[in-house]
Amino acid sequence: MLFHGADLYINPEVNTMKNLSKKNHALFRLPRLMVIAVCLLLAPALFASGGEESRESDSGQHRAPEVDYMKDIPENHEIATLGGGCFWCVEAVYEPIEGVYGAVSGYAGGELENPSYQQISTGRTGHAEVVQLYYDPEKISYEQVLKLFFKAHNPTTPDRQGLDVGPQYRSIILTHDDSQAETARKVMKEAQEDWPDPIVTEIEPLTAFYPAEEYHQDFYEKNPNYGYCAAVIRPKMEKLGLEGEDKINVLELDL
Repeated sequence: MLFHGADLYINPEVNTMKNLSKKNHALFRLPRLMVIAVCLLLAPALFASGGEESRESDSGQHRAPEVDYMKDIPENHEIATLGGGCFWCVEAVYEPIEGVYGAVSGYAGGELENPSYQQISTGRTGHAEVVQLYYDPEKISYEQVLKLFFKAHNPTTPDRQGLDVGPQYRSIILTHDDSQAETARKVMKEAQEDWPDPIVTEIEPLTAFYPAEEYHQDFYEKNPNYGYCAAVIRPKMEKLGLEGEDKINVLELDL
Protein backbone atom coordinates (compact mmCIF):
# COMPACT_ATOMS: atom_id res chain seq x y z
CA MET A 1 0.00 0.00 0.00
CA LEU A 2 1.36 3.39 -0.95
CA PHE A 3 1.22 6.75 0.73
CA HIS A 4 2.28 9.56 -1.57
CA GLY A 5 5.50 11.06 -0.28
CA ALA A 6 6.17 8.26 2.19
CA ASP A 7 6.41 5.20 -0.09
CA LEU A 8 5.18 2.62 2.41
CA TYR A 9 3.53 -0.73 1.89
CA ILE A 10 2.35 -3.77 3.82
CA ASN A 11 4.13 -7.06 3.13
CA PRO A 12 1.39 -9.72 3.28
CA GLU A 13 3.92 -12.32 4.42
CA VAL A 14 5.15 -10.55 7.53
CA ASN A 15 2.39 -7.98 8.21
CA THR A 16 4.89 -5.17 8.68
CA MET A 17 5.43 -1.77 7.09
CA LYS A 18 8.52 -1.47 4.93
CA ASN A 19 10.05 1.18 2.72
CA LEU A 20 9.00 0.76 -0.89
CA SER A 21 10.66 2.24 -3.97
CA LYS A 22 9.68 1.86 -7.62
CA LYS A 23 11.81 -1.25 -7.96
CA ASN A 24 9.77 -2.92 -5.20
CA HIS A 25 6.49 -2.94 -7.08
CA ALA A 26 5.28 0.66 -6.71
CA LEU A 27 1.89 0.63 -8.40
CA PHE A 28 1.06 4.23 -8.95
CA ARG A 29 1.15 7.65 -7.31
CA LEU A 30 -2.21 9.22 -6.50
CA PRO A 31 -3.36 12.22 -4.45
CA ARG A 32 -2.91 11.51 -0.73
CA LEU A 33 -6.60 11.28 0.22
CA MET A 34 -7.41 8.94 -2.65
CA VAL A 35 -4.51 6.62 -1.79
CA ILE A 36 -5.44 6.54 1.88
CA ALA A 37 -9.00 5.59 0.90
CA VAL A 38 -7.70 2.74 -1.28
CA CYS A 39 -5.43 1.62 1.55
CA LEU A 40 -8.33 1.43 3.97
CA LEU A 41 -10.34 -0.67 1.51
CA LEU A 42 -7.48 -3.07 0.84
CA ALA A 43 -6.14 -3.39 4.38
CA PRO A 44 -8.45 -6.24 5.55
CA ALA A 45 -7.53 -8.41 2.56
CA LEU A 46 -3.83 -7.69 2.97
CA PHE A 47 -3.68 -8.51 6.65
CA ALA A 48 -5.86 -11.57 6.19
CA SER A 49 -3.28 -13.20 3.93
CA GLY A 50 -0.83 -13.56 6.82
CA GLY A 51 2.06 -15.96 6.30
CA GLU A 52 5.40 -17.08 7.58
CA GLU A 53 8.32 -14.78 8.22
CA SER A 54 10.37 -13.49 5.32
CA ARG A 55 13.23 -15.75 4.29
CA GLU A 56 15.66 -12.87 4.09
CA SER A 57 17.86 -12.20 7.07
CA ASP A 58 18.64 -8.68 8.23
CA SER A 59 21.87 -8.85 6.24
CA GLY A 60 20.00 -9.64 3.02
CA GLN A 61 21.67 -13.06 2.68
CA HIS A 62 19.57 -15.42 0.59
CA ARG A 63 18.17 -18.56 2.15
CA ALA A 64 17.38 -21.14 -0.51
CA PRO A 65 13.75 -22.37 -0.49
CA GLU A 66 13.33 -25.62 1.42
CA VAL A 67 11.31 -27.09 -1.44
CA ASP A 68 12.21 -29.60 -4.15
CA TYR A 69 10.45 -28.04 -7.13
CA MET A 70 11.40 -30.94 -9.40
CA LYS A 71 9.93 -33.79 -7.35
CA ASP A 72 6.62 -33.90 -9.25
CA ILE A 73 7.97 -33.01 -12.71
CA PRO A 74 7.82 -35.89 -15.25
CA GLU A 75 11.04 -36.92 -17.00
CA ASN A 76 9.79 -35.86 -20.43
CA HIS A 77 9.79 -32.18 -19.48
CA GLU A 78 11.68 -29.34 -21.12
CA ILE A 79 12.73 -26.08 -19.50
CA ALA A 80 12.32 -22.43 -20.51
CA THR A 81 13.69 -19.47 -18.53
CA LEU A 82 12.13 -16.06 -19.13
CA GLY A 83 12.12 -12.59 -17.61
CA GLY A 84 9.39 -10.11 -18.44
CA GLY A 85 9.16 -7.72 -15.49
CA CYS A 86 7.95 -8.78 -12.05
CA PHE A 87 8.21 -12.55 -11.74
CA TRP A 88 4.85 -12.66 -9.95
CA CYS A 89 3.26 -11.63 -13.27
CA VAL A 90 5.16 -14.06 -15.50
CA GLU A 91 4.53 -16.97 -13.16
CA ALA A 92 0.80 -16.21 -13.02
CA VAL A 93 0.53 -16.14 -16.83
CA TYR A 94 1.99 -19.60 -17.38
CA GLU A 95 0.58 -21.57 -14.48
CA PRO A 96 -2.90 -21.97 -16.07
CA ILE A 97 -1.46 -23.24 -19.37
CA GLU A 98 -2.07 -26.90 -20.19
CA GLY A 99 1.23 -28.74 -20.40
CA VAL A 100 3.07 -26.48 -17.96
CA TYR A 101 4.03 -28.71 -15.04
CA GLY A 102 5.45 -25.93 -12.91
CA ALA A 103 6.69 -22.35 -12.82
CA VAL A 104 9.38 -21.25 -10.36
CA SER A 105 10.25 -17.61 -9.70
CA GLY A 106 13.94 -16.85 -9.35
CA TYR A 107 16.98 -14.83 -10.36
CA ALA A 108 19.34 -15.20 -13.33
CA GLY A 109 21.59 -13.22 -15.63
CA GLY A 110 23.90 -11.76 -12.97
CA GLU A 111 27.25 -12.56 -11.43
CA LEU A 112 26.49 -12.72 -7.70
CA GLU A 113 25.99 -16.31 -6.53
CA ASN A 114 22.69 -17.13 -4.83
CA PRO A 115 21.45 -13.52 -4.49
CA SER A 116 18.58 -12.45 -2.27
CA TYR A 117 15.56 -10.41 -3.30
CA GLN A 118 16.92 -7.55 -1.23
CA GLN A 119 20.21 -7.67 -3.16
CA ILE A 120 18.78 -7.90 -6.67
CA SER A 121 16.31 -5.11 -5.87
CA THR A 122 19.22 -2.67 -5.75
CA GLY A 123 19.61 -3.17 -9.51
CA ARG A 124 23.36 -3.64 -9.05
CA THR A 125 23.78 -7.43 -9.12
CA GLY A 126 23.05 -7.84 -12.84
CA HIS A 127 20.26 -10.34 -12.22
CA ALA A 128 16.79 -10.22 -13.68
CA GLU A 129 13.64 -11.49 -12.04
CA VAL A 130 12.85 -14.58 -14.11
CA VAL A 131 10.60 -17.59 -14.12
CA GLN A 132 11.75 -21.09 -14.97
CA LEU A 133 9.05 -23.15 -16.67
CA TYR A 134 8.90 -26.95 -16.75
CA TYR A 135 6.62 -28.07 -19.56
CA ASP A 136 5.50 -30.96 -21.75
CA PRO A 137 6.77 -30.27 -25.32
CA GLU A 138 4.00 -32.49 -26.70
CA LYS A 139 1.35 -30.14 -25.31
CA ILE A 140 3.08 -26.78 -25.69
CA SER A 141 6.11 -26.08 -27.84
CA TYR A 142 8.96 -23.72 -26.97
CA GLU A 143 7.81 -21.51 -29.84
CA GLN A 144 4.34 -21.26 -28.27
CA VAL A 145 5.90 -20.51 -24.88
CA LEU A 146 7.70 -17.56 -26.46
CA LYS A 147 4.70 -16.31 -28.43
CA LEU A 148 2.78 -16.04 -25.17
CA PHE A 149 5.81 -14.35 -23.58
CA PHE A 150 5.77 -11.55 -26.16
CA LYS A 151 2.00 -11.12 -25.75
CA ALA A 152 2.14 -11.03 -21.96
CA HIS A 153 4.55 -8.12 -21.47
CA ASN A 154 5.93 -5.06 -23.24
CA PRO A 155 9.30 -6.09 -24.72
CA THR A 156 10.11 -2.58 -26.00
CA THR A 157 10.88 -0.81 -22.70
CA PRO A 158 14.52 -1.12 -21.57
CA ASP A 159 14.94 -1.99 -17.88
CA ARG A 160 11.30 -1.37 -17.20
CA GLN A 161 7.88 -3.02 -17.17
CA GLY A 162 5.12 -0.58 -16.39
CA LEU A 163 5.98 1.14 -13.11
CA ASP A 164 8.50 -1.55 -12.18
CA VAL A 165 11.78 0.16 -13.05
CA GLY A 166 15.35 -1.19 -12.97
CA PRO A 167 17.56 -3.71 -14.79
CA GLN A 168 16.07 -6.52 -12.71
CA TYR A 169 12.83 -5.96 -14.65
CA ARG A 170 14.37 -6.16 -18.11
CA SER A 171 12.94 -8.37 -20.86
CA ILE A 172 15.18 -11.40 -21.26
CA ILE A 173 15.15 -14.93 -22.68
CA LEU A 174 17.77 -17.23 -21.18
CA THR A 175 18.29 -20.18 -23.50
CA HIS A 176 19.23 -23.74 -22.58
CA ASP A 177 20.69 -24.77 -25.94
CA ASP A 178 21.37 -23.55 -29.47
CA SER A 179 17.97 -24.71 -30.70
CA GLN A 180 16.20 -22.51 -28.15
CA ALA A 181 18.39 -19.56 -29.12
CA GLU A 182 17.49 -19.99 -32.79
CA THR A 183 13.78 -20.27 -31.98
CA ALA A 184 13.96 -17.22 -29.71
CA ARG A 185 15.48 -15.06 -32.46
CA LYS A 186 12.85 -16.28 -34.93
CA VAL A 187 9.88 -15.61 -32.64
CA MET A 188 11.25 -12.21 -31.57
CA LYS A 189 11.58 -11.18 -35.22
CA GLU A 190 7.98 -12.19 -35.86
CA ALA A 191 6.79 -10.44 -32.70
CA GLN A 192 8.33 -7.17 -33.85
CA GLU A 193 5.44 -6.84 -36.31
CA ASP A 194 3.09 -6.35 -33.33
CA TRP A 195 5.11 -3.54 -31.75
CA PRO A 196 5.73 -0.04 -33.20
CA ASP A 197 8.91 0.40 -31.13
CA PRO A 198 11.99 -1.83 -31.37
CA ILE A 199 11.97 -4.93 -29.18
CA VAL A 200 14.83 -4.80 -26.66
CA THR A 201 14.53 -8.34 -25.29
CA GLU A 202 17.92 -9.84 -24.51
CA ILE A 203 18.67 -13.39 -25.68
CA GLU A 204 21.59 -15.09 -23.95
CA PRO A 205 22.57 -18.54 -22.65
CA LEU A 206 21.52 -19.40 -19.11
CA THR A 207 24.50 -19.81 -16.80
CA ALA A 208 22.75 -20.19 -13.45
CA PHE A 209 19.24 -20.03 -12.04
CA TYR A 210 18.57 -19.34 -8.37
CA PRO A 211 15.03 -19.99 -7.05
CA ALA A 212 13.62 -17.00 -5.22
CA GLU A 213 12.54 -17.03 -1.60
CA GLU A 214 9.55 -19.24 -0.85
CA TYR A 215 7.17 -16.35 -0.22
CA HIS A 216 7.55 -15.29 -3.85
CA GLN A 217 6.42 -18.66 -5.22
CA ASP A 218 2.82 -18.89 -6.50
CA PHE A 219 2.35 -15.34 -5.25
CA TYR A 220 -0.73 -14.47 -7.29
CA GLU A 221 -2.45 -17.74 -6.45
CA LYS A 222 -1.81 -17.24 -2.73
CA ASN A 223 -2.45 -13.48 -2.60
CA PRO A 224 -5.03 -12.58 -5.28
CA ASN A 225 -6.27 -9.56 -3.30
CA TYR A 226 -2.85 -8.09 -2.61
CA GLY A 227 -2.67 -4.56 -4.01
CA TYR A 228 -0.19 -5.28 -6.80
CA CYS A 229 -2.00 -8.44 -7.80
CA ALA A 230 -5.37 -6.71 -8.01
CA ALA A 231 -4.08 -3.64 -9.83
CA VAL A 232 -1.52 -5.18 -12.21
CA ILE A 233 -1.69 -8.96 -12.52
CA ARG A 234 -5.44 -9.52 -12.62
CA PRO A 235 -6.04 -7.05 -15.51
CA LYS A 236 -3.19 -8.69 -17.41
CA MET A 237 -4.71 -12.13 -16.88
CA GLU A 238 -8.14 -10.91 -17.96
CA LYS A 239 -6.72 -9.33 -21.10
CA LEU A 240 -4.99 -12.59 -22.04
CA GLY A 241 -8.11 -14.64 -21.30
CA LEU A 242 -6.44 -16.52 -18.44
CA GLU A 243 -8.17 -15.16 -15.33
CA GLY A 244 -10.13 -17.85 -13.50
CA GLU A 245 -8.90 -20.61 -15.80
CA ASP A 246 -7.65 -23.89 -14.37
CA LYS A 247 -5.87 -25.36 -17.38
CA ILE A 248 -6.30 -23.86 -20.83
CA ASN A 249 -4.91 -25.15 -24.13
CA VAL A 250 -2.46 -22.67 -25.60
CA LEU A 251 -4.20 -23.07 -28.98
CA GLU A 252 -7.26 -21.35 -27.49
CA LEU A 253 -5.28 -18.14 -26.95
CA ASP A 254 -4.90 -15.39 -29.51
CA LEU A 255 -1.18 -15.68 -30.15
